[in-house]
Amino acid sequence: MHTFRKLLSMSSAVGLTLMLTACGSSGETIYNNNNLQGWTIFTDPTSSATPSDVFKAKNDVIEVSGKPFGYIRTNKQYADYRLTVEWRWTDGKGSNSGIFQRLQPGDKLWPTGVECQLQAGHAGDFIGLGGASIEGSDANAKFPKKPRSIRQDPEKPAGQWNKAEIICRGTHVTVMINGIKVNETNTTLRQGYIALQSEGGPLQFRNIRIRPLK
Repeated sequence: MHTFRKLLSMSSAVGLTLMLTACGSSGETIYNNNNLQGWTIFTDPTSSATPSDVFKAKNDVIEVSGKPFGYIRTNKQYADYRLTVEWRWTDGKGSNSGIFQRLQPGDKLWPTGVECQLQAGHAGDFIGLGGASIEGSDANAKFPKKPRSIRQDPEKPAGQWNKAEIICRGTHVTVMINGIKVNETNTTLRQGYIALQSEGGPLQFRNIRIRPLK
């Protein structure tokens, strides 16, 4: 079964909770700048790639190969929060990835959840994964999509760091890219895991911080 389901848990025997460090009003870090303890990796079960080669902890960044498809998710589920994540493309041109919110239990290649798209040129689009509903999209599409609502491109050129800020409160989800509000929607999902995706090209993530909302 383990060869069919490439599910790799990075939790230690000490516990399954995230290694959280208090950081005042900016929230808590959910990547400890050292290893992937507190996260679980899932990659395409048809690929022969080693999951730990797809997602690597290197000092203050998480490096993602982009191939095969998959994701790394928190072991803890969250309800209402403000999440900030920085990312940059390392291939010189930009590719595809995403940040998953409200990810539901049951790891699979296309899990149930709300994706904040990071695809170059489309950062801030919303995608409904695995049957998740997102208001303002075509519910009959295989992957319902709600494009970002601004004309100007808020993204920085490949190689430079971008910042996504995602606010989940109740059924409402809002996303800002580099300080600019680009999209908002409603979903029926109220809590779940947070995940970072491998889907096409190499990139890095850093400064992954969360602040619970009352």
